Amino acid sequence: MSNLDRAPVPSVCGGRGFVVAEPVRELLSPRRVKLGEGTEVRRLLPNLGRRMIGAWAFVDHYGPDDIADEPGMQVPPHPHMGLQTVSWLHEGEVLHRDSTGSLQTVRPRELGLMTSGRAISHSEESPRSHARFLHGAQLWVALPDEHRHTDPHFEHHAGLPTVTAAGVTATVVLGALDGAISPGTTHTPLVGADLTLAADATVRLPLVPDFEYGVLAMSGEVHVDGVPVLPGSMLYLGCGRAELPLRAASDASLMLLGGEPFEEELIMWWNFVGRTQDDIKQAREDWMSGSRFGEVKGYEGAPLPAPELPPTPLKPRGRVR
Repeated sequence: MSNLDRAPVPSVCGGRGFVVAEPVRELLSPRRVKLGEGTEVRRLLPNLGRRMIGAWAFVDHYGPDDIADEPGMQVPPHPHMGLQTVSWLHEGEVLHRDSTGSLQTVRPRELGLMTSGRAISHSEESPRSHARFLHGAQLWVALPDEHRHTDPHFEHHAGLPTVTAAGVTATVVLGALDGAISPGTTHTPLVGADLTLAADATVRLPLVPDFEYGVLAMSGEVHVDGVPVLPGSMLYLGCGRAELPLRAASDASLMLLGGEPFEEELIMWWNFVGRTQDDIKQAREDWMSGSRFGEVKGYEGAPLPAPELPPTPLKPRGRVR
């Protein structure tokens, strides 16, 4: 779960000054980014106009890609701090290795949740023998200050709770939805759910008015609160909603992301989330010197070097540019 941009732009995130306290319909267009060898992603967060949704600070959508004759996802060892990564697949498999010794193949509708805490490194790759198609989402959750120095660890949950109604099945990836609670560890009030809608289904999904929400379209044709949302795009919904109208024009799938607006102001640069310039600078130095982040064993290839820091100071300023 990584940002492989060799010239990453610092993102200033968090703070409640720019939270939209009422329902809105703000369509976010993706930016296309290369992820390792052969995988292109559509980056929805951070976006030019929207940095976070609750504690969700990073969202990539990729595929479906035909990788039958390709290596697929190949992301060398790289570091993280101050965040959790969420691996979520609709098709394919991803082999996860990390510096705590974890080795796990994550498959469709299984939760791979890595808490970096103070420091971790990991790699991600399609197994040598893999399915033809690769399709999924990569997401980060920012850790609040009291948990950002916790011990790193990895969780894998193959069985997740579901909520069903006429025409829709919701798998609760993180947090809680309509009384169903994910086993994944969370540190702020939030929700991440995968929604599968049948063609012609009309649904009103219960929401928490104090949360802000966004919907990522994964596949199919769907209208979210009357707005058509195409696969690989996201609709930001603001706060103040008790329910969300959904209408599927075909079989479709979405990811609902929401949470209590994140109060702290953050700096996100490359694969690090910190609070100050010194946080980020020290993390980069530690990674390049081979300290603090540990070693990923078993990956055939060299770790990723960190990009150079930008010449301008990194300062947290808020949720939107």
